[in-house]
Amino acid sequence: MKRQPLPLVQGTVDMFVLYALAPGPMHGYGVATLVRGRTDGQLTIEDGALYQALHRLERQGLIEAEWGPSENNRRARYYTVTPAGRRRLRQEVSNWRRYARAVGALLGDT
Repeated sequence: MKRQPLPLVQGTVDMFVLYALAPGPMHGYGVATLVRGRTDGQLTIEDGALYQALHRLERQGLIEAEWGPSENNRRARYYTVTPAGRRRLRQEVSNWRRYARAVGALLGDT
């Protein structure tokens, strides 16, 4: 039986987007596919939330975008993480790991 995807914790979409883009340029569909694939379908980013996050991160100067051809030769926006975005990603990952350790300590072996 396939499990339902987990609800996203508020505030994690930006971190997931920055993480997905860190290795190199990618379009929005690629970001969503990477998140779904790396989590075996447990986490999914809905299109509306994904594109809101991409636009927000671009306005904040954390990513940049340019047009280019997609794999099927259609026009797509490719996003790249800026140096400020890499700093934010390191900070977010550090905070998330601290949070996960604290929750693990609280819950123990339950």
